Amino acid sequence: MLKKLILSILICIYSNANTLKINDKISNFSLANQFDKIHTVNSEISMIIVTFQRNTSNLVNDFLSSKDSDFLHKKNTIFINNISSIPSIVTKMFIIPKMRDYKYDILLIYNENNKKFIEEENKITIYFIENSFVKDIKYISTEEELESILK
Repeated sequence: MLKKLILSILICIYSNANTLKINDKISNFSLANQFDKIHTVNSEISMIIVTFQRNTSNLVNDFLSSKDSDFLHKKNTIFINNISSIPSIVTKMFIIPKMRDYKYDILLIYNENNKKFIEEENKITIYFIENSFVKDIKYISTEEELESILK
């Protein structure tokens, strides 16, 4: 049992060790959503939206709240929110309960050592995926830019 636990921890650390760059292959990885349901990100994904700060997360949530609940799914897109910088007590008492009001999945990064995604201050990071490879990375900061990318 202990061996399995150690192996699982090492796999998680190793899989999150490298930051995704253009032309990198995306291997399957799993993250929990706001309902603690595990989602595996696989080769069907064509876009990954990642936020790191409250203002960018709010911008994406405002945009997605105006769409159908299956909007992201139809676009083969996932939304990831890195909440690792928020104290866990605040996350459990306020952040997660609020996120549960949203009708779409928000995959969550709790581990501050997860450096898989590139962060730019006050920007939303968008990964464009094609055949499991990162083809482009854009950094946006407005709802109009997000709308343009997801049309």
